[in-house]
Parts: sequence; C-alpha cells; structure tokens
Amino acid sequence: MGDDAEVTDPDPSADTSPADIERELLGGERRHNRAEVAELVGVDVAHAQQLWRALGFADVDDDQLAFTDRDVWALRTVDQLGKQGWLSEQMQVSMARALGQSLARLADWQLAAIGSMVDPETPVDSAMQRAEHLVPVVEELIGYVWRRHLAASAARALAVDRDDFASHTMAVGFADLVGFTSLTRELGESELGALVEAFESKASDIVASVGARLVKTIGDEVLFTADDAAMAAEVGLQLSEQIPQLANIPDLRVGLALGTVLSRLGDVYGEPVNLASRLTSIARPGSVLVDREFAAALEADDRWKLKRVPPRPVRGYALLHPTRLRRADVVAVADRGAGT
Repeated sequence: MGDDAEVTDPDPSADTSPADIERELLGGERRHNRAEVAELVGVDVAHAQQLWRALGFADVDDDQLAFTDRDVWALRTVDQLGKQGWLSEQMQVSMARALGQSLARLADWQLAAIGSMVDPETPVDSAMQRAEHLVPVVEELIGYVWRRHLAASAARALAVDRDDFASHTMAVGFADLVGFTSLTRELGESELGALVEAFESKASDIVASVGARLVKTIGDEVLFTADDAAMAAEVGLQLSEQIPQLANIPDLRVGLALGTVLSRLGDVYGEPVNLASRLTSIARPGSVLVDREFAAALEADDRWKLKRVPPRPVRGYALLHPTRLRRADVVAVADRGAGT
C-alpha cells in the first residue's frame, strides 16, 4: 500500500468550521458553475451534467458555484480517457454510475460508523476534526482494496476465452431471511441495524472463504456467483447452516441456478439470476433449492444428495422444476437415526 499511513490526533485547540471540513473533503473551494467546468474541460454542458447525475448528485442551478478544481480535474480525466479510446461516452456514464452507487453506500456507512464510535458528549467540532483526519487514511485503504479486487477479477477474466469475457457459464445463488418484513415492524432501529450487520457480515465471510464472489446485499438478501455448481452448493449449504445460528437471526432459504450469465459493471444478469430468485421464493425455511441444470451438474458428485420436489408455478414461468440440495453425509445420519 506504499508508505505506512499515520493517523494523527487533531489539535484540540484549533477551530474547525463546517466550511473548513467541506473544503478539505472536496479538495478546494467551490469556485465554478457547471458551464465553467464544461468550458474549462471542453465538453458539452449536457454531457457534464449527465456524468454528474450518474454519480448520484442532484442538479445545481446554472449560476451556482458548486464545483471545485478537483471536479474540473475529474471531468477532464474522464474526457481524456474517452479521447484516447478507452471509454465511449456511454461507458463513461456507466462507470460513473457504478462508482457513484458503490462509493455512496461506503460513504454512508463510514459516516455512520464514525458517529457510532464518537461519545455523544464529544463537542461537534472535536468529533468532526477526528473524522477529517481519518479521511486520507480510508482513501488509501479504498485504493488498496480496489487494486486487490482488480487483480482477482483480472485473473478470473484471463482464465476464460476472450469471446466469453463478459458472458459465460457460472452458478448464481440467492439467499434471503424468512419473515424479515415482519421483523422490521417488531424491532427498533438499533436492533434491526445489528441484525442486518450480523447477517451481511457472516454471509460475506462464507462467500469469500469458499472462493465465490459476493455481488450485492440488499437488507435481507444476498446475491453471489461461483465458478461452478459445487462451489455454489457449498456456499448455499453453509449459509443455510450457519446464518440461523446467529443470535436473533431467522431461518434462511436459498436458491441456486446454473447457466450463461452476463457480468456488467459489477452486477450479473440472465436467466440463472431470475431462476435463483424464483427458487428462493418457493424454498421452505432452512432449505436449498436448485434448478435442473444445477442438479445435473452435481449428479455424479457423491458429496451431495439431490431430491426432486413437485413442480411449482412462479411468476414468469409456467412451471419450475426444483430439486432440493442437501449434504449426503447429513442425509445418511438422518436416515440411520430414523431407522433406529
């Protein structure tokens, strides 16, 4: 990560105003309106505004001094990437949207985390000073994590045919908590936040430890992908086994599907994604359901026990033909117990 980053304590005697903090975070004074930014870079105002919106920021008035020299630098950098043939205008907008969505969530989490660690009795100025000193350290960590993920993604991309770069066969898994909607009405904000944090943290650990990839978490849901059915099966079963063991966490249900998936800007699309979601919706609490292609890929693997369940109509499909997935050794133990 380069030189060791040092977190220094702020000078408690220094007065820090909200304007000082904003200036530090933005990298300078707000000195330009949107027309000036576009003119300095040499792009259309409409394209600059499109990128601004894609980042997730609200429109500003024409004459409002809302932009800094860093904003000019960022727009110029993106424009240069386009002129050099790296990014089309459409891809510039897509990249801005992906960055905006990912980093907005990270910024919200960081602010909430800092707020939870600061003593309520701490003066606002002092608390904001400490947060200000954390920013460059976290910024460096973000770069480090991004590079590690980029290296891992590049290794996976180089392992497949170039024609298969964006669209290839993989396993997709959905998992969601049973009865989460009713829980949101029963729990307080802090309790609900703790539950979601525990769920997302454990799910992320399981997905990563097996070697699969977490695509996204949405409150009570997790979407992940894996290179093959066996890896996804291990993730799905570990999720169903371990998540309910957490305190105050309800049962989990999991759907797994196998097929051609399109990967685009960190998200995944295609029939397996839809199938995994539908399978989750009809799975019983604590169970893992898979589609026919997924089941066929595991038939010769004696680690798993597959049992067909009756076809079910679901939204978008006349009939879905699910198969229940369990560990073969667990089923064997259960059968011996039933026999005695």
